[in-house]
Amino acid sequence: MTTFEASTGRHCHNAVSPLHASVYFAPEPEDELAALGLERGAMVYLASRAAPLGAVDAGTVTATFYNFNHEHVQRYIPAAWTATTPQKVLTARLRGADRTLQRLLGKEALTSTEMTEAAELALHATEACRREARPLYAANADLPVPEEPHLALWHAATLLREHRGDGHLAALAIAGLSGIEALVLHNATGTAPTSALFMRTRGWSAQQWDTARDQLRERGLLDEAGDLTQEGTALRGETEVLTDRLDAAPYDHLGPAATARLAELAGGFSKTLRAAGAFPAVHFGKG
Repeated sequence: MTTFEASTGRHCHNAVSPLHASVYFAPEPEDELAALGLERGAMVYLASRAAPLGAVDAGTVTATFYNFNHEHVQRYIPAAWTATTPQKVLTARLRGADRTLQRLLGKEALTSTEMTEAAELALHATEACRREARPLYAANADLPVPEEPHLALWHAATLLREHRGDGHLAALAIAGLSGIEALVLHNATGTAPTSALFMRTRGWSAQQWDTARDQLRERGLLDEAGDLTQEGTALRGETEVLTDRLDAAPYDHLGPAATARLAELAGGFSKTLRAAGAFPAVHFGKG
């Protein structure tokens, strides 16, 4: 039972998460990782996010990432670990995050009292995160906390993002949705990236996408046009509510006032990131 509305935690997560996600779109982390011998694109992404787990195989990555085609993952993992080591990837990932935040936020923001306060609040929130059944969170939680406030905040944002993500995957599994079905259902809202982008980045074919859409129609979650039915909308809502419940602990630990303050501070930094072009323009809709 949470002490305040679970949606408050979701709001805070949405404010904090862009600080973590900015590394996936910036050139600096990819340059750092490519210098280790990793292929740009999918290999860099898969290796950088999986590195806290160690030199795992493709099966582990597919299981913990959930919505990637296993055959797609197999093209890059474990080949990435023949080019370099997880520890070197982690070091390069942090260097890339440092360079990215320095460029996008600027020295004044990085050395501000607001940055220090945000880092302290976010790290305090992570004290209540649980490792059980949360592999990506647990692996990142064993990494040292950087000394610099902006990197400490990035580290805490990573922990909070993976903590919620691990819980969300549990909610998807309870809903009986496969990885690709979860993508198709999300795409049907019209507020998600296009199916073409999902297929390209997760390694699914058009035929596999169509098959998953047919399966969702058979369950009554999509109509003939591929739009969400009332049942599909309800299932998505239930999944988000369960995700909120599973992710409540960090924000209950902070309390309403501190959670609101973290959302305010992180939201300001995230707004600056967006204004600086940290995230590409993404076409939304089903097509």
